[in-house]
Amino acid sequence: MRYALTSLLGQALRGNRGWTPAWRRPEPKASYDAVIVGGGGHGLATAYYLAKEHGLTNIAVLEKGWIGNGNIGRNTTLIRSNYLLPGNVPFYEHSMKLWEGLEQDINYNAMVSQRGLLNLYHSDAQRDAFARRGNAMRMHGVDSELLDREQVRAFVPYLDFDNARFPIQGGLIQRRGGTVRHDAVAWGYARAADRLGVDILEHCEVTGIDIVDGRAVGVQTTRGAIRAKKIGLAAAGNSSRVAALAGLRLPIESHVLQAFVSEGVKPLIDTVVTFGAGHFYISQSDKGGLVFGGDIDGYNSYAWRGNLPIVEDVAECGMALMPMLGRLRVVRSWGGLMDMSMDGSPIIDKTPIDGLYLNCGWCYGGFKATPASGWCFAHTIARDAPHAFNAAMRLDRFATGHLIDERGAGNRPNLH
Repeated sequence: MRYALTSLLGQALRGNRGWTPAWRRPEPKASYDAVIVGGGGHGLATAYYLAKEHGLTNIAVLEKGWIGNGNIGRNTTLIRSNYLLPGNVPFYEHSMKLWEGLEQDINYNAMVSQRGLLNLYHSDAQRDAFARRGNAMRMHGVDSELLDREQVRAFVPYLDFDNARFPIQGGLIQRRGGTVRHDAVAWGYARAADRLGVDILEHCEVTGIDIVDGRAVGVQTTRGAIRAKKIGLAAAGNSSRVAALAGLRLPIESHVLQAFVSEGVKPLIDTVVTFGAGHFYISQSDKGGLVFGGDIDGYNSYAWRGNLPIVEDVAECGMALMPMLGRLRVVRSWGGLMDMSMDGSPIIDKTPIDGLYLNCGWCYGGFKATPASGWCFAHTIARDAPHAFNAAMRLDRFATGHLIDERGAGNRPNLH
């Protein structure tokens, strides 16, 4: 069923009794042309673009839980392409362009809101760094503006300008940045992929990867063995565990990233604001809750829960930026499982095992990259070679020294 005004009116007249499920619940086939391990945003997007862009229809997405259970539903919904390095800027700008046409493409309201994203700076050195970043963006055709203090005050007057411990000097804004409803992205891609013939197999955990003569030929799952000509791994924070089933040790670590939502308030923040003197970012949801987050928990973990010191750190940053937050109650928090790469940038590449492909290491950038990640991973799987957008995101760059160190923090995942 295609969603449109006519179908909405027709269902309203029939008491909404004719809606069909958003996607099928098929039984696994014995074999597929391609199997994608991981039913999050990246896995579903990969399957969709494999079918749409490359004509593959005999595809399965394997998800150990249910669609929307993982990081795709555990993030702060931000989208942006305000990156610095050549290995990242074209990729994330491609993702931004895909976001801009996503709802029409997949026939689903993902609530794409390009409300702007403002990075504040608090020192001369930070201003120079943001000016460099903005110039790098503009050289790649990406929009950016460097605002002074008074321009920022006019744009977001509710921040603490007069009594702040870290005075606001200005900011770098990307007006095309913003937010997207995260679970709607999962549902929209799942529905669109299903319409193109993709089998979405929920509660189907991969327990083994079959390798014959150096080539991946299938997977073992809790719903039986499935043969596949090509296998793509897009398991986010569990990438290390899934890759280990094929004997691979990845250059990533898993950490928890916490996010928080306040009680609902009247419209207050009509953009996305990030704090330059600490790691803190905040926006407002359509329901009125303020959505915010900060640093990862520094220790390695596979648990979807964080620790109290990070809660305190995020609260301190929020209060330093907007003292009014102290009057609000936090009503929800959650943890997402981040696969942190050694240089803070992702990996989309073939593995040393023929027929096995890898999508991981997303650090903080996983949600905003969803469309481009799926698009590029689909290209890599279908063509057995990376696209120009993900050519620098090689698995072997850590061995060759060709790092994409966006933050300049070195090869320490906990510092990115």
